[in-house]
Amino acid sequence: MSRLIFLFAIGAVVYWLLKSYLRQPPKKDISESSEDMVRCSQCGVHLPKSESILAGGEFFCCEAHRREHAERHK
Repeated sequence: MSRLIFLFAIGAVVYWLLKSYLRQPPKKDISESSEDMVRCSQCGVHLPKSESILAGGEFFCCEAHRREHAERHK
């Protein structure tokens, strides 16, 4: 009888482990959804690199800040 209870307990543990393993959603890789952030050289705001303007090796959040920075550093 104790052998039967032992086998039942082992079966329950295996079932519980498989059930919890299959229930977990797949983990997303952070590198797939993340993007480099850059800082505007004029105002200091941080924005995604794809939305920034690159001029003279510096990043800007808008065209107006790029022009202001260029005028200031002539």
